[in-house]
Amino acid sequence: MAVYTEVSDEDLVEFIAQYDIGEVVSCKGIAEGVENSNYLLHTTKSAYILTLYEKRVREEDLPFFLGLMEHLANKGIPCPQPLTAMDGKALRQLCGRPAALTTFLEGMWPRKIQPFHCEQLGRALANFHRAGSDYDLFRANSLSLDSWRPQFEQCRARAHEVHPQLTDTLAREVDFLETNWPRDLPFGVCHADLFPDNVFFIGKELSGLIDFYFACNDALAYDLIVCMNAWCFERDGSFNVTKARMLLSAYAKERPLSQEELNALPILARGAAVRFLLTRLYDWLNHPEGAFVKPKDPLEYLTILSFHQSVGDVGAYGLDKGALHG
Repeated sequence: MAVYTEVSDEDLVEFIAQYDIGEVVSCKGIAEGVENSNYLLHTTKSAYILTLYEKRVREEDLPFFLGLMEHLANKGIPCPQPLTAMDGKALRQLCGRPAALTTFLEGMWPRKIQPFHCEQLGRALANFHRAGSDYDLFRANSLSLDSWRPQFEQCRARAHEVHPQLTDTLAREVDFLETNWPRDLPFGVCHADLFPDNVFFIGKELSGLIDFYFACNDALAYDLIVCMNAWCFERDGSFNVTKARMLLSAYAKERPLSQEELNALPILARGAAVRFLLTRLYDWLNHPEGAFVKPKDPLEYLTILSFHQSVGDVGAYGLDKGALHG
């Protein structure tokens, strides 16, 4: 989350007047993240998050995202719930941008990941997948296999500026993934971006999942592996097998993994690493000088990719195959 679009006091008061949420007390920009402009809004009734959707989020996708949050909240998943204005609509315009208000979730994201965080996350993600199983809207994953070669071609000529071997590594890996990507795995609604800063805790209890603006329909095991890559590698790039075991086993207790999903985990992990390596690489190479938000290091995901390229089966992730499926 970040602030790209400034909102004047006059515009804010006019916008809030369309809701039955009291009067504005304060409104402060939230600096974290990279996609949209976010504000913490306090009114005389409660606290809310105001989001202005920037150019990277397609306006036609917003009904999917907002509807999903409402659907999940109604199923008991701890996530923000969109507010409807007095005319019954959740999506509006503010400062020339699509905008929405959502409820505020208490908690903090964990700066230092512990195994219990991974266990809580695994359980929450499985519950998320089950709760989303009857969500009616569909959105294809625009950052999955079919997008990786075009993204790579956008970066090919300059990838060596980031790492001398990166062009060759990515060329070989995209070829491999296109040939070996698993098909016909259990499919459903995925968060697809459940990094630590999108998961809130109060003490040792998970209190909320946020930032649904990459949510889509894809293989459920792929969503799980996105989480493993984001939560189970240490800052020095080493893989923490204890955290992975806690994440995978907690997930499988709520939603057992099929044999096909287990067999696919190492390849899914390579694909999930390439997905974030490529988007970070593009942002790194195309970062405007003096921009407010610092791009994330793509080489973090090169290290993660290298680890998964050496993995033969799910045993490297800390569990026997029989421990994860029914």
